[in-house]
Amino acid sequence: MTAQTIPVDPFELVVFGGTGDLAYRKLLPALFLRDRAGQIVGPSRIVAVSRRQMSDADYKQATREAIERFVAPDERDEADIARFVDRVSYVSVDGAGDDGWAALKVHLGNADAFIRVFYLAVNPELFGPICQGAARHGLVGRHARVVIEKPIGKDFKTAQVCNEAVGAVFAEQQIYRIDHYLGKETVQNLMALRFANALFEPLWNSAHIDHVQITVAESIGAEGRAAYYDTAGALRDMVQNHILQLLCLVAMEPPTSMDADAVRDEKLKVLQALTPIGPDNVDRVTVRGQYNAGASAGGAVSAYAEEVGNGTLTETFVSIKAEIANWRWAGVPFYLRTGKRLASRVSEIVVSFRPIPHSIFGGDAGRVVTNRLVIRLQPDEGVKLWLMIKDPGPGGMRLKHVPLDMSFAQAFGGRNPDAYERLLMDVVRGNPTLFMRRDEVDAAWRWVDPILNAWRAKGDAPKSYTSGTWGPSASVALIERDGRTWYEDLD
Repeated sequence: MTAQTIPVDPFELVVFGGTGDLAYRKLLPALFLRDRAGQIVGPSRIVAVSRRQMSDADYKQATREAIERFVAPDERDEADIARFVDRVSYVSVDGAGDDGWAALKVHLGNADAFIRVFYLAVNPELFGPICQGAARHGLVGRHARVVIEKPIGKDFKTAQVCNEAVGAVFAEQQIYRIDHYLGKETVQNLMALRFANALFEPLWNSAHIDHVQITVAESIGAEGRAAYYDTAGALRDMVQNHILQLLCLVAMEPPTSMDADAVRDEKLKVLQALTPIGPDNVDRVTVRGQYNAGASAGGAVSAYAEEVGNGTLTETFVSIKAEIANWRWAGVPFYLRTGKRLASRVSEIVVSFRPIPHSIFGGDAGRVVTNRLVIRLQPDEGVKLWLMIKDPGPGGMRLKHVPLDMSFAQAFGGRNPDAYERLLMDVVRGNPTLFMRRDEVDAAWRWVDPILNAWRAKGDAPKSYTSGTWGPSASVALIERDGRTWYEDLD
């Protein structure tokens, strides 16, 4: 039995927002695949909750359709689907009111019989009322946990309101703030690469690393999320959570152990060491963009402003030159970049090492290119180390830049579990290592808020870029001013 299939203790997962896109597209398929792998056993069950009036049979059918739509045919069969659907039930509850709570209490029964996980896949405004309703009706037992999805507020102040509302019912150790990026195998492998290999950690500092790039690029537009996205923008939607968490894992000091708080303590120190960005430097170290019409996936696409239709100034792209004021990283810029309608869907971390101090090779050998470690998060998870070697043949010493390339799919074979599969099982196990602690969320907002405020005070429109490109030309200038280039230009 592998680590991926060690069964977890029996549990009840109560999904508020059970008829939403996240439940159908991510949560139910992830749970089905863990059930199929033998990790969900015994009387474990999934209870979907929302305001919508729906029969239990109708929800079971909707669950079946979600699995057939979002799980590959070779990863499902009728027997597996039937067994999983038997675990699923539905109760209509008004999370912001009183209707349905009594029925949910009867449906769930003894609050201490199993591990009970409340998953709040709802608007953050409902976090407080749902938590209070669960407590008021005696649904929160000794083994209760709660999972909350982003956005956790839209700034520091509203994040405080969200966290205090949930914290009024659940203790901090019961709260799991989920960031699905942290469930990706490659992200978790950052710690293994750094702290389990003598090769990298001695070089992981300003003496040997020139700069770091973190790119999270999407080829799609706002599309079905336009209403939310137009109130958030790329900085809130991606940088404040996903990208800063990736930065923390790259930059943190070695934790004393893999204990959850030991890891999160070190991530917090990174966030607290970020150099502030405000009115004096925001134009120099940040770029905001918004996509125009162009081509994507072989077809014509509209401009963001046309899709939203309200003269919006919301950014769909942001790049930032971030710096960390500590001994390890002084003088090493971290270039962060994310956006929609970009040239391709790719998420990666690129660690660029410093050049060799002196080349012994003549001009005929070719240019010595600096070493790079590329950690690919999607679409093809893996690690690539770019090295210089001699080009084979009798033509003398000619250097060539080549990768040592490890694809997770090729190296380990089989199927690589989705991030939600890992994270959901971690919640049931009570392992919060890959989840954000409240002080991490607060520290991230303290760094992001001054950027938002500086943009707002200046009132400048985002710089336009054509859909299907890598963003505004100003983003290229941001890194090229320092004599560096975005990694995709070098592949």
